[in-house]
This record gives sequence, C-alpha cells and structure tokens, in this order.
Amino acid sequence: MARNKAFRPERDPFADIEQVSKSVVHGPLSFLNPTIAHLELELEEHAPEPWSSENEITKEKAQPESHARFLWRSRDNRKGRHPLLVTKDDAGEVITPRPTSHSSEVLKTVSKMFTHYPIWDISWQIAYIFTWGSIVWCINGFFAFLPFVRPSANFKGEVLDGGGITAFVGACLFFEIGSILLMFEAVNENRTGCFGWAVEKLIEEESGRGRLQLQPNLEHCTHHHPNKKNLFGKSAVSDKSNTRSTDELRDNGKTWQWFPTRNALKTHYFHELGFIASFSQFCGATIFSIAGITALPGINNNMSQPLADGIYWAPQIIGGSGFIISGTLYMLETQKNWYTPAFHVLGWHIAFWNLIGGIGFTLCGALGPVAGNHGAQYQAALSTFWGSFTFLIGSVLQLYESLQKHPVEVEKGA
Repeated sequence: MARNKAFRPERDPFADIEQVSKSVVHGPLSFLNPTIAHLELELEEHAPEPWSSENEITKEKAQPESHARFLWRSRDNRKGRHPLLVTKDDAGEVITPRPTSHSSEVLKTVSKMFTHYPIWDISWQIAYIFTWGSIVWCINGFFAFLPFVRPSANFKGEVLDGGGITAFVGACLFFEIGSILLMFEAVNENRTGCFGWAVEKLIEEESGRGRLQLQPNLEHCTHHHPNKKNLFGKSAVSDKSNTRSTDELRDNGKTWQWFPTRNALKTHYFHELGFIASFSQFCGATIFSIAGITALPGINNNMSQPLADGIYWAPQIIGGSGFIISGTLYMLETQKNWYTPAFHVLGWHIAFWNLIGGIGFTLCGALGPVAGNHGAQYQAALSTFWGSFTFLIGSVLQLYESLQKHPVEVEKGA
C-alpha cells in the first residue's frame, strides 16, 4: 500500500479514539505521509444526557446539518485547528455552528486580529512575526523602487541606509526567527488525535425530538496551543479518552521537543510534507540572511562587484529559491493530489502568496548582478516591491488562520 493511503500504526492520531472512524485517508504524493483524513463521527453513541431546549444555540449562529465529519489535515493539526466538514440537508439531525465563511464569522475573526494576542500560541507567534517582517520588507520595497519612479523624491541614504537597514531587520530578525519557530511547530505536531468539539443532545419542547449539537470545546484539547502557562510545552490538558499518553508518543519522553531524534527524522519527518516545507523555509531564510547582513551600510558600499555577486546577490537567489520550494510544498500539503489546487482551503492561499513572494525575491537576486543596466535594476527593485506585498498578504492570511481554531466547512450533498 502507498504510504499516503494509511497512517503508520505508531503514528495514527486516531487509533484509540472511539468516537471517530476513518473513511478517507490520502495525500498528494504516494511516497510521503497522509496529509488529509475524513473521520466519521459516531455521535449517537457518545452523546451525553439530553439538555433542555433553552440551551440550544440561536438559529442565527447555527444551522441544521444532515452529516458532520471531522476533517483532519496535517497543516491544521500543526496549527492547533479542529476543522469540521458538514453536508447541508434540510432534514438534518445535527446542529453545527454556522460556516466560518459566513460574513459575521469572518468579521469576528478579523476583529480578533487587532484585539487578541495569544502569545502562548506558537502558530500565532509565527504569523505575527512574519506579518511584521513583511511590513518591514514593504518599507524596503519603497526605498528600493521609489528612486526609479519618483527621482525627485530621493533623499540622501534612501537606498543604502534605508534599504540596507530594513533588509537586515526583515531578513535576520523576522524571517529567520519566524522560520526557526516554523521548525519547532513542525516537530511538535499533535499526535494524540485531538477532536476539539463537544457533543450535546438537545430536546425540542414542541416535538420532543432529540437533536445533537456540536460546539467548539478546548476542555479536552491535547494541542499545546491553548496552554497559557508557558510559551513552549505540554498541552493544556491530557486527553483521558486516549489510552496512549502524550509522553508515550514523544520520542524523547517529553511533551515538547526541541530536536527530533535521528530515528524520527528518518522514519517520519523526512516523509512529512509540512516538515520538509518548514525545513526548506528555514534553509532559505538562513541563506537569505547573509544578504541581509551584507546589505548594511558600511558593508554593501565597500564591496567590489564580484564580491557583491557572491555574498549579496547569490544568497538572495538561493534563499529565494528556498522560499519557492517551501511555498510549493505547503500548497501540495493541502491538496488531495499533486495536480488539483485546493482553492477552498485557507492554507493553500497562504502558501500560494508566499510562493509568489519567493519568486519576487529570487528575481531580484537574479537581476541584481546586471550592473549598469537600468532596465534590469528597475525590474530588480520592482520584484522586491511586489514580492514584499505578496508576502504580506500571505502573512496576514496566516495570522487570520491562527485565530480560527474551529473552522466549519460546508459541502453540498444529498
């Protein structure tokens, strides 16, 4: 059997969870681990005693559904998200929150981006750092490109000082730190099969008919993201419904690991799309930071052209290529196969915009060494400009994603 068609027994996140059964498991590449699984919810057997109808959520915030499935994605699992996939039907017996694509839900999450700062959540930290790093790069793009389109607005040190310092801050302080956190996030994926939803049974007063209701619930969440007591560490609670403890699932016996074991790298992580993508991002950012250092005033203006080609422009080409590889792999991770785009998945769009940003930064590095050619220099500056803004789009979407821990997706069905 292809590796992407089934979880390995020791890495099956839902092996001991009674209320779910896997119906579909797949991934885009046969030699890598699964990235998507649809899990059927056996709600009736696990529903609690009936609640009175006064506890029912309002119709404005809920919708009856005929069928609900838990949608496991490797990306969502890393980010501490618990997506639910529901099929619309007028005769539905399960009540779920309204879709997260609903305008009210979108506005609620957007408002949280300005008012909620969960610094204990590593996924939020990554998105927040990349957002500010992208803003710095957008400022750098103005310093690089404005002299070509508005020469009259030039000021002393605009390109050398303004462009050099913002390049150093963006490359070394933001992209590199964010990429390191991406690696920590990848090696600390949740392995205990966190469901993240509460099942309640409701009784309608008029008809006496019972209905089941699904509501977001982090009370038994085994992800480390809700733990407010420390920035890095174990989950907020241990899932007592899982016979395998979190400690038993860690290769080094801890609930948080800084570095995976050699055996884990060989047998699991080098077959995990999310880890490979994070590693590519980290390598690209590390090499790109060389260009950030050599962009500083006092260094950049004292290099010969051959030296600049080797330690300033070449790191941009190699580092940008790492961003392209990373964005491509992150896109693949959300797809059911390698050739079908996942337009309905937010993570796919995040990866897409980061891919475009990587192309922009790589083009800048490739065109930069053409000294004395005004057209090439113009296009190099322009590539930095639009590449920075596409990185910003991807980072803002990632910040939105990090605050939406219980997405509800709706598909049409009979």
